[in-house]
Amino acid sequence: MVSNRIKNIPPSPTLTINAKAKAMQAAGIDVISLAAGEPDFDTPEHIKEAAIKAIKDGFTKYTAVGGIPELKEAVVNYIAKEYGLNYSPEEVLISCGGKHALYNLFQVILNPGDEVIIPAPYWVSYPPMILLAGGKPVIVETEEKKGFKLTPEILKSYLTPWTRAIIINSPSNPTGSVYTKKELEALAEVLIGKDIWIVSDDVYHKILLEDNLKWFSIANIDELKEKTFIINAVSKTYSMTGWRIGFLVGNKEIIRAATRLQGQSTSNPTSIAQKAALAALNGPQDFLKDWLNAFKERKKRLLSLLKEISKISCFEPKGAFYAFPNISAYLNKDISDSVKLAEYLLEKAHVGVVPGLAFGKEGYIRISFATSLELLEKAIERIKNSIEKLL
Repeated sequence: MVSNRIKNIPPSPTLTINAKAKAMQAAGIDVISLAAGEPDFDTPEHIKEAAIKAIKDGFTKYTAVGGIPELKEAVVNYIAKEYGLNYSPEEVLISCGGKHALYNLFQVILNPGDEVIIPAPYWVSYPPMILLAGGKPVIVETEEKKGFKLTPEILKSYLTPWTRAIIINSPSNPTGSVYTKKELEALAEVLIGKDIWIVSDDVYHKILLEDNLKWFSIANIDELKEKTFIINAVSKTYSMTGWRIGFLVGNKEIIRAATRLQGQSTSNPTSIAQKAALAALNGPQDFLKDWLNAFKERKKRLLSLLKEISKISCFEPKGAFYAFPNISAYLNKDISDSVKLAEYLLEKAHVGVVPGLAFGKEGYIRISFATSLELLEKAIERIKNSIEKLL
């Protein structure tokens, strides 16, 4: 028998659908997957060369549990440059990806019954990780017409004596919404002076899809810096999803506790991957401009193609590389929810998408445009031909 704590924890729907798509591809079926949340670009050469050099130099042993000192220092410098905030290496934990950093954090800040406010749509792993830590996910609905963003009034109405933390994910997975400085300052007015941790999930912070859009972190609000944890990673920005390096930045006492936890679970992140991450943070950044331009072009084309499908509307993403179209008009007695629609599209159109239900928002699907224009156009044409048969 499995333990009680795992019985209600579902597998990751994004990984499940991507795995099914890959299995169909292996069987010779021409499947296009728009489910995976990873850039299609290869990891830059200088990063791969740093990993190869680490292997040749014999840097293949255990490291310090919380990461090598030079990578922690690189993260400190990176945060100073990107956020304009000063931290010490003692306030940094290097983990096996951003997901691992989040998992560690929830394990050390939550006690049974502690509530964590999660604006929906949300990244699929937030609620399960909170449940595994004994916490209680408090899902707060947001509206498309308001940019899928939490408002101060709504936030205030959900605060209770048991509220322990709130998650801010900007740019958002799955919607691509981005909080402005003014919007975060308004939320801050509700949170200042309260004993509530703020979890700022910033893994897409470099992927902004509008030229005049400036990214801002809630950690930049002076009164909240000490209560905010920054979650970031090299995965999305540097196309290093498989390298599994993320980092947690914040309160020194919590970082020490999370490091102790990591010491009894994974121990150190892979030594070679740490050297690669060091090269990513300290090395040339010029390639990012070309990647960003490609994402902008794909977004524009995708939104144009979606407009050609009757009864589909789509919020325009401001960041990350996802679109979150509203497909509720296509639900019926046979295909009654977004999960069944995603299954239908995989089986009939041979296109993999992620159901909105996985993100806490029924009536939507998530489409990743981290793929070539050619495949994107082909996939949306398939979706159009298959989905319009449902009307």
